[in-house]
Amino acid sequence: MTSPLRVGIAGLGTVGASVVGILARQGEGLARRCGRAIVVTGVSARDGTKDRGVDLTGSTWFADPVALASSDEIDCFVELIGGADGKAHEAVKAALSAGKHVVTANKALLAKHGHALTQLAEEKGVALAFEASAAGGIPVVKVLREALPGNTISRLYGILNGTCNYILSRMELEGLTFAECLADAQRLGYAEADPTFDVEGFDTAHKLALLTSLAFRTEIDADAVYVEGISSITPLDLKMADELGFRIKLLGVAERTSVGIEQRVHPTMVPKSSPIAQVMGVTNAVTIDADAVKELTLIGPGAGGDATASAVIGDIADVASGRSGTPFGYPALELFKAPRTPVQRHEGGYYIRLTVHDRPGIAAGVATRMAEADISLESILQKRSEAAANRDPHGRSGAPVSLVLITYAATESAIRSAVDKISGDGLIAEPPQVIRIERE
Repeated sequence: MTSPLRVGIAGLGTVGASVVGILARQGEGLARRCGRAIVVTGVSARDGTKDRGVDLTGSTWFADPVALASSDEIDCFVELIGGADGKAHEAVKAALSAGKHVVTANKALLAKHGHALTQLAEEKGVALAFEASAAGGIPVVKVLREALPGNTISRLYGILNGTCNYILSRMELEGLTFAECLADAQRLGYAEADPTFDVEGFDTAHKLALLTSLAFRTEIDADAVYVEGISSITPLDLKMADELGFRIKLLGVAERTSVGIEQRVHPTMVPKSSPIAQVMGVTNAVTIDADAVKELTLIGPGAGGDATASAVIGDIADVASGRSGTPFGYPALELFKAPRTPVQRHEGGYYIRLTVHDRPGIAAGVATRMAEADISLESILQKRSEAAANRDPHGRSGAPVSLVLITYAATESAIRSAVDKISGDGLIAEPPQVIRIERE
């Protein structure tokens, strides 16, 4: 065997500790598989006194991760600090500049600085590996970069945030509100104390930007991702989705269009018959539509110490074996700036829930506005609340009721224009709910 691969790990939280533990347990097998041993020779974290349940004997402690990144004691720097800037960015840049291979799970860092860091890695002839940055333990980065060169990908979409999928699953199965499920997710450790980054879709957007680059040979363009979160979803929306044959998932969607690449993150109705609709709880899933393989769906754990560590170690093993290629499948200078497709040009089916006053002519007024915008309706349903039905089981009470519309394919701009006009007509009592439908 050749000399060991000396690894330095910055960040010893749940994932970092799991990486150290798995490397210790699997050391002999990894050495045989890679042709060389993998040893942790340096570590860095905020608290040097904390017991993390792993043996760090033989590893030099660095108070500063930037010093670890450029140290002569390591060949490969593993960044598990997190954050787009600060020490994470400084350390990764320092490691690459010093000719060290880099493995990272940091999607925010790559979404913001990935193109520049890729160029630096290529200039220095070292790896920049990031399997753990999108979809946790699912090896979607390797699939896109290495397994599908004979395919032209037309669309990629997936559940990329376990917190959101957990909340939506609980809301659907137990009839709970968003607030109730979020509080429970925080208690169980699935959601942060400040859950905004997850539940408002930004975490998914960063991951989607990386997968879009891999799928479509484009420069990372996180600013082009349209983002909506799940905080507006109600138990009624989930109930209506169920009755209509759908489930609601927070999806990241990247799609090749005639004018550019469309990237969007938002709550989405997916047919119950689709594989992605069956994915519940904290599990993640990614579906790839391509010309040769047709539809390929990958499902697995999207977070957690061991699952994410598994992806990190896969990248370390590639470095040890000399298998690391260009980070995004093509040289950085061959990635192109894709024209952005604004969400207003998106075309598809829509679920629209309007809270209207229960009076004659309301449905007709709504239908008229839809027709004026050249929007065809697949169905229109009126749902009275149980309280209103009990008060007046035979007639109209004038109290607010839900009017649910399912449209055939229409543009986002047409939908928004029609809804704005309906609001202007004074036909609705509350802000409308609009959810896009993603067909198989």
